[in-house]
Amino acid sequence: MDKRDLSGVFRERLKTLLQRSGQNQSAFAASVGIDRSALSQLLSDEATRLPRAETLMTIAAEHKVSLDWLLGLSQDEGLTGEIRESLEIEEGPGGFDRTLLAKWHSEAAGTKIRYVPAGIPDLLRTDALVEYEADISNRSRQTQAGETQYRIDYSRRPETDMEVCMPRHTLEIFARGMGIWDRFPERERREQLHHMADLMEDLYPTFRLFLYDGRLRYSVPYTIFGPYRAAIYVGDMYMVLNATQPIRTLTRHFDNLIRSAEINAHESAGFARRLAETELALA
Repeated sequence: MDKRDLSGVFRERLKTLLQRSGQNQSAFAASVGIDRSALSQLLSDEATRLPRAETLMTIAAEHKVSLDWLLGLSQDEGLTGEIRESLEIEEGPGGFDRTLLAKWHSEAAGTKIRYVPAGIPDLLRTDALVEYEADISNRSRQTQAGETQYRIDYSRRPETDMEVCMPRHTLEIFARGMGIWDRFPERERREQLHHMADLMEDLYPTFRLFLYDGRLRYSVPYTIFGPYRAAIYVGDMYMVLNATQPIRTLTRHFDNLIRSAEINAHESAGFARRLAETELALA
């Protein structure tokens, strides 16, 4: 769904909740923690932006509707007010198109996704690297290839807004053939770096990669799916955070990684190309 369509559906459903509540705009705004002027802006036919994640979640909780319904992703209002655990542990099954990650990406379409990868970002990997890492991790090659293609297709959608932040030394270690990549051939490492540079240029600005100094900052791998949830990667399982406060905390953490980035999104492709020529020439 296009961002304008998403905001339009949200606006109409917000009007429905306002009418259903029987409150005036001042009382309704107070009940969801915003002021009357902010509510007026959200109700305006000229509005094209969605409110902050915490406001969306407060509106949904206060009026006992699902976030999916509020954003037009579902026709099910969820009027029973289903209460979700603030922390869940999920294990992803089989093919990627059936996994939780694919579902979460789909639900977050039209909102910003923030991603700290565990290694080379999935959608930037060549087939050769997928094969190599599948052998190391004993994971299905087909599943990993499916993940890569799904993420590429997702990033080509016009409504996609994805930021990725990772340590620059991950790419430097990869270029030098160190760590888990010590048996990955030099020629294929060079091809991988050029491949990711090509993709970053192709997908920019819907996909933006930032690189920070891993000696000064640290982060576990995680993904924040818009206002809905955050998933912290722990091997083949995910610690899933659904409550507003931890999602906000992780969002601030990610924003701090972005602020400390040494290589910004418009520079990342060039950095990968330089690594392919300089580091590999020294190897």
